[in-house]
Amino acid sequence: MTLMKYDPSDVFGDFPIGIRLFQDAVSRLLSEPASGRPWAPPVDILETENELVLKADLPDVDLNDIDIQVENGTLTFRGERKFEKREGGNQGYHRLERSYGSFVRCFSLPETVAADQVGAAYKNGVLTISMPKKEVAKPRSIKVKIAE
Repeated sequence: MTLMKYDPSDVFGDFPIGIRLFQDAVSRLLSEPASGRPWAPPVDILETENELVLKADLPDVDLNDIDIQVENGTLTFRGERKFEKREGGNQGYHRLERSYGSFVRCFSLPETVAADQVGAAYKNGVLTISMPKKEVAKPRSIKVKIAE
């Protein structure tokens, strides 16, 4: 049996072009969390020979608003992207697609990660968390001697 992801905006496929004009706005409304609700920044996790590296996109999140914890085999990072209120006159947004508010992401760490050596860096809106592997988990080569 093949599993198919449900797309609530797919119902617009058979509608005339005039009604499909608002498909983008409606599909965002149905698939994105409502304002004030938590959002989840996207992450990439890469494994190298010596470490796991997690990269999270956090544009416009202040470094002071990010908290990272490693506890009981779980990596948790949380923070908040604050909505920028503009002062003055009739200025208003035409479109708001980015999510604002607090976020929390939790990841179970494999036992091969040295939790006491986890490090983090934040540059250009990207949070990079480096999780070195324990020595026992790193690949090593063994020389095989040929018996005569």
